[in-house]
Amino acid sequence: MIRRTLILLGLLVSSSAYGQTAPPPQPTAPQAQPVDSGLQVTVSDESAWQDLGIAIPSFATEADVPTQTSAGSTAALGTALGRVITDDLKNNGLFKPTGPDALPHPPFGQIQAPDFPAWSGRKAEMLVQGYVRAAGDGQLTVGCYLYDIALKQQLAKAGWTVQPADWRRAAHKCADMVYSRLSGESPFFDSRIAYIAETGPKDHRMKRLAVMDSDGANHRYLTTGQALALTPRFSPDYKSILYLSYLNGSPRIYVYDLAANTQKLIAETRNPTFAPRWSPDGKWILYSMATAGNTNIYRISGEGGKTQQLTDTPGINIGGSYSPDGSKIVFESDRSGSQQIYVMNADGSNQHRISFFGGRAATPEWSPRGDQIAFTHITGNFRIAVMDPQGGNLRTLTDSWQDEAPTWSPNGRIIQFFRTERGSGKASIWQVDLTGRNERRLSTPVDGSDPAWGPLRP
Repeated sequence: MIRRTLILLGLLVSSSAYGQTAPPPQPTAPQAQPVDSGLQVTVSDESAWQDLGIAIPSFATEADVPTQTSAGSTAALGTALGRVITDDLKNNGLFKPTGPDALPHPPFGQIQAPDFPAWSGRKAEMLVQGYVRAAGDGQLTVGCYLYDIALKQQLAKAGWTVQPADWRRAAHKCADMVYSRLSGESPFFDSRIAYIAETGPKDHRMKRLAVMDSDGANHRYLTTGQALALTPRFSPDYKSILYLSYLNGSPRIYVYDLAANTQKLIAETRNPTFAPRWSPDGKWILYSMATAGNTNIYRISGEGGKTQQLTDTPGINIGGSYSPDGSKIVFESDRSGSQQIYVMNADGSNQHRISFFGGRAATPEWSPRGDQIAFTHITGNFRIAVMDPQGGNLRTLTDSWQDEAPTWSPNGRIIQFFRTERGSGKASIWQVDLTGRNERRLSTPVDGSDPAWGPLRP
C-alpha cells in the first residue's frame, strides 16, 4: 500500500607536425545547421559506434594569440570547449573520444587543413577541431569541424556567434553536429533540464524548482523552498516552466517565466492536484485533481480560465502525456483494479487500456518521436520500461529498487528518470539509453527528483 500511494501521489509531491594556413569560415547564427559535405556516415550498429576513435584537441585561437574575454582567455576557452564536447560524446555512451588533455594542440592554420597522417598515427578515425575568436563587440565566434581521417575528408562544419557566458552552448552545438553526423540521429546536447532539488531530512524535505544544462552545468534555483515545488515541465517554446506548488496544503499550478523571473497562477484548487503537463502547441495544460474519492484528468487553457473534465470513472485517473501531434493522451488509471496505462483522444473520447502485461504500470510519457511510451513498471521493484503506443514490444531498461518518472531527451533516444535509495530515501537523477546498457547518474548539487527534459534550445 505504501508503494502504491507513492507511485500515484508521491511522484507528484515528491551535456608534432602541422603546416598549411587557411582562413576560417564565416560564422553563422547559433541556429545554423552543419554544411553537408555530400558524404553520409551513418553507423547503424550500436556496438560499432563505440569503436569510433574520435580525437578532440583544444580549439585554436586566431593567429595563436590568446585574447582575454569576460569568460577567460580564448586559449583557456579553447581547451574548455574541447573538454565539454568530449564529455558530451563520452557520456552519451556511444563513442570513445579522446579529449584535449591527452592530445597535441593544433595551431589555427591547421583547423581547415589537418595533418591527417599525424592523426592517423594516433589511431584516430575521426577528428573534431575548431577555433574560438573574440570579436570587437565582446562576443565569441566558435567554429567546429568534423573530419574522417582515413578518407581525409571534411564531413561537417558549422560556426556560431555567442556571448562569452554562453560558450558552453557552442560546445554542445558542436557535439550535436558530430553526434548527428556520425549516428544519423537528431541532436539533443543543446537542451536543458528542469527538476526538483531536494534537501533536508527524509520526513521533511525542502523541494525547490531548479534548471540546468543537459550536462548539469549552469545550475540555477528558481524557487526558494518556502512552498513545495513539484513535477516541472518546460513549455514547448522554452520560455517558461509549468509546475505544481503546495503552500500550507493548498495546490496551485504556476507558469514560471524564465526571462522575467516571474510566475503566473494558472489554477488554484482546494483538492489534491497533480502532474500538470503542456500540450505540444502550448495551448492546453493537463492536470489531475481528486474530488469525492476519485481522481480525474482535466484540461485548462495555457492562459488559465475554465476547466474541462476529460475522464469520469471511479478510482484514480492520473498523469497525462500528449502524443507529439497532440491528437492523443496517454495516462494511468486503476479503473480495472490495478494501475495500468490507457490512451484517449485529446478531447477525452475513446479511452482504452493498452497495458496487459504482468505487474502494474504508471507515469507514462510519450516519446517525442511518437513511436514509444516510457513508463514506470512495478513488479516488486520500480523499473523504467518502454512499449509501443499499442502496448506491445515491452522492454525493461533499468533494474534497481526504485526508478520512476521517465522523461525523454529531445531526440527520443535517451530517457531520464529519478532513482530513490532504499532506506535513506535520497533521490538522484539518472539517464539510460534505449538499449538499457548505457546508464549514468547526472551530477546535481543536491538530491534531485521529477526531472523534465526540455526540447532542443532555439
